[in-house]
Amino acid sequence: MSKNPFLQKFSTPKESIPFSRIEVEHYLPAIEYFIKRGENTISVIIESQEEPTFDNTILPFENLVPQLNYVVSCMMNLNHANTSEKLHQTVIKTSPLLTNFKNNLLFNERLFKRVKSVYEQREELSLDSTQKRLLENQYKAFVRNGVQLSNSKQKILRELDLKLAQLSVQFGKNVLTDTQNYQYLVTNKDLLDGVPEQILEMTSFEAREKGKEGWLLTLDYPIYIPIQKYCHNRDIRKELAISFGQVGFQNNDYNNSDLVIQIVKLRKQRASILGYPSFNEYILEERMANSEKKVNQFLKELYDKVYLQAKKEWNQLTEFAKSELGIKKIEKWDVAYSSEALKKTLFNVDDEALKVYFPLQKVIAGLFKIAQKLYGLKFNQYKSIYQVYHNDVQVYEVFDHNDRFLALMYLDLHPREGKRSGAWMTNFKEQRGDSRPHISLVCNFPRPTSSSPSLLSFQDVRTLFHEFGHGLHSILSEVKYGSLSGTSVLWDFVELPSQIMENWCYQSEALKLFARHYKSGEPISDELISKIKKSHNFQSGLQTLRQIGLGLLDLSYHQSDSDKITDIKSHELDVLSKTVFTDDEPSNCLSTSYAHIFQGGYASGYYGYKWAEVLDADAFELFLDKGIFNHQVAENFRRHILSQGNSDHPMELYKKFRGHEPKISPLIRRMGFKSDSA
Repeated sequence: MSKNPFLQKFSTPKESIPFSRIEVEHYLPAIEYFIKRGENTISVIIESQEEPTFDNTILPFENLVPQLNYVVSCMMNLNHANTSEKLHQTVIKTSPLLTNFKNNLLFNERLFKRVKSVYEQREELSLDSTQKRLLENQYKAFVRNGVQLSNSKQKILRELDLKLAQLSVQFGKNVLTDTQNYQYLVTNKDLLDGVPEQILEMTSFEAREKGKEGWLLTLDYPIYIPIQKYCHNRDIRKELAISFGQVGFQNNDYNNSDLVIQIVKLRKQRASILGYPSFNEYILEERMANSEKKVNQFLKELYDKVYLQAKKEWNQLTEFAKSELGIKKIEKWDVAYSSEALKKTLFNVDDEALKVYFPLQKVIAGLFKIAQKLYGLKFNQYKSIYQVYHNDVQVYEVFDHNDRFLALMYLDLHPREGKRSGAWMTNFKEQRGDSRPHISLVCNFPRPTSSSPSLLSFQDVRTLFHEFGHGLHSILSEVKYGSLSGTSVLWDFVELPSQIMENWCYQSEALKLFARHYKSGEPISDELISKIKKSHNFQSGLQTLRQIGLGLLDLSYHQSDSDKITDIKSHELDVLSKTVFTDDEPSNCLSTSYAHIFQGGYASGYYGYKWAEVLDADAFELFLDKGIFNHQVAENFRRHILSQGNSDHPMELYKKFRGHEPKISPLIRRMGFKSDSA
């Protein structure tokens, strides 16, 4: 214990994590230590003879777990970004400890009695709006966890929570293992005709790393997506597409089918015990949308507005594929390939040709320049001062225009073994009063090759801007209480800061700050920018329809009769039938790798991406009206949205910024749809 870095005070810059000192063996004892300390603090609170007050009950409860959260955040972040079998087993061991600790707190009747006493006096107390928000959140946490239920029902809830936590961890492990176990060696280069040279170099390097000759294809996004878009060989595209769809659905030890059914049933059972007709209703009670009915109405309204456009786009694609590509019938492995070819024909814009203007480090520099122009931020990179968990990771200090330190930011941007796919932003340390956050942006972009730097597709650029938007939500947070700071907001609001940042990718004034040819340094031309803008709405109907489908699938697993699902494949087919146009591939299943809802925190909340898109389109119209770098608009967005965390209801925060509730019409206009009802 004396050598455990989590239990020692190290003199590290900005109290950064001493990664070089941390071993997997340190997590469990540190977690046990801080759980015990938390339990002792609770004993002090409930044994107090003083009348319950905000200062002697609510504040100590709020300050109970920052150090525990710090250890758990480090462990979980590394389990996603740089895992090992030993770390995975540690996560499994600590999961029941953390679940039991949470339930021991929220089932503690004596503690709840004190919190409830303060809550019932809230109107008579001299509390500011943030204190009221904290108090209300604490009270709701107890009630929504079942503190007022009988002991027998609480016991069942404890068992359910333990099982759900274990199943979630196992689901993620299975997806990662199945993904990274796949390798497909190509020994004839002609089979990869059309594949960009950078991808050929990457796959050749992957093969050499494994002691093989040829080109090693994997399911990592930087390889999988370009193969689907550019490889002329239909059999190769089919091989990878089918393998991608089989993740978590194969006849092996990593099949997630039973896990999905178990998770769905346990969630329904938990909601029922708490008095809710469905898990959807339980979750959505604490969302901007409020109810399952309202979310379904939102998705139906969006569906009705986009379906005809999506069908028109599909018909255009099938005709093009037949006449120009010789593909008589589009299968799932033809969609990306045909779409890329059609986009190039319609707009004379080629995603691969655009890459030369988006070398990763230049995009990062441009992103920082945009943040400087909007919010006065400064970013200083340090290569040796700060410790990192992998050599890929870059570290930046973030300051405001007055040189006040705001945050420490880690960038981890390339795929590797032990790192899950996708992109995300996370906290190692939350903002809390004067204590500043330590955040991490994690992506899976192409690695540099011997002949070129890491070159990003335009979609990669959007992804980086998106995750950076999440980062700004933490970097600019100015909330007194950690549980209300940064991204700790309602989950259908959390995507607003991230999705609004994507808009700057399409603005000439922003692109010219960083988009330069990686060899010549020539800035991107007005002609290319015009093509990017014109192609912005390319297949927006199909893309929106896909998001609606994912949202409906999520809701379907958490509605009142979801515990009756016995075959996830047939269930998925039924739900998605009105949002897809390709034939089903029997060996594929989306649900078994749907990590957002079965591993992450988006269960009953995937609709939030489209919900937040309504917010971001409405909000960005103000920037378009006043200027994309208008200081006053940016300052108001920072003051009312980015700095406020969960200190007030998001609708109130949004109205303070925009002056009205969000309207769907700006999103419909942005997508280029004509709608009388918009």
